[in-house]
Amino acid sequence: MKNYQAAPEEEEDDELYEHHRIVADKKQALLRVDKFLMDRLPNVTRNKLQKAIEDGFVKVNDAKIKSNYRVHPGDVITIALPEPPRDTEVVPENIPLNIIYEDDDLLVVNKEAGMVVHPAYQNWSGTLVNALTYHFQQLPTLPGNQGRPGLVHRIDKDTSGLLVVAKSELAMQSLAKQFFDHSIERTYLALVWGEPDPKDGTIDVPLGRSQKDRRVVQAYPEGEGGYGRHAVTHYKTLQQLRYVSLLQCNLETGRTHQIRAHLTYLGHPLFNDSTYGGDKVLKGTTFSKYKQFVENCFKIIPRQALHAKSLGFVHPRSGEWVQFETELPQDFKDVLEKWDHYVQHH
Repeated sequence: MKNYQAAPEEEEDDELYEHHRIVADKKQALLRVDKFLMDRLPNVTRNKLQKAIEDGFVKVNDAKIKSNYRVHPGDVITIALPEPPRDTEVVPENIPLNIIYEDDDLLVVNKEAGMVVHPAYQNWSGTLVNALTYHFQQLPTLPGNQGRPGLVHRIDKDTSGLLVVAKSELAMQSLAKQFFDHSIERTYLALVWGEPDPKDGTIDVPLGRSQKDRRVVQAYPEGEGGYGRHAVTHYKTLQQLRYVSLLQCNLETGRTHQIRAHLTYLGHPLFNDSTYGGDKVLKGTTFSKYKQFVENCFKIIPRQALHAKSLGFVHPRSGEWVQFETELPQDFKDVLEKWDHYVQHH
């Protein structure tokens, strides 16, 4: 994988600190740089971005640009600001980790739902990275990923399951390349509203930040307006429970909220996913007893029903394929049992 190191700054920028470094995809459509960055940076308004561009804080291939500059494939966009990034100051915290495998090069963690993976806006402590920096010294960091030692990928706060962490430079570079090449096997289990038709399929639709709500990722079929990035999810129905279904999802790409956004686009949001509307009764009868049953299910699993069940990759040192599996967490098991019981007795 290419290593994009920070380029020397011009004299007038001596006091600037790099906050973001983004490399445009090889298939990137020509798109205004402000729109391009809006798609990739949550919690940033277009006005703020345009002001940062005007002030020379945004550069493309080390050159200052204007807001109407169109991003080309392979462009390296950097955002440097006068103050250091807040998320590079990771405070080690003694938080227990559920480590299911560890050697000199890497470890595999079974993350519980509710834990944020790395410090960021509104979540500066209590994260997986705060725990990692307490338990492990000198974890490597990918270029442009300061403040996130050991990380080569992440899973959402309220998604449970497996995450691989690099302990050596060898592992960091090898795993990063495998993620970049989409050769890592990632299997998720998802409880969704409704019964997909067809039962098994592939969702190949670009994803990008919503222009209306920055917290939400939405599908952009046919790459509408140049928005969205290539995203592919394969799904298979494992169990149909009348009003909900248990799916196996395999990620080919790894976009933010990919499974959640793709299944919402398909018309089958994750059960109890409040961000994507899955925390309401979307399928079923109008009987108040049924509504009460669903409310009780929401209490059992007070998060989106998504679990990263397995992870497979080529071990960076041995060159052999390694595969890790984890059981469904108790809240997920319990809600499945409850639906199964309901379907059999109603």
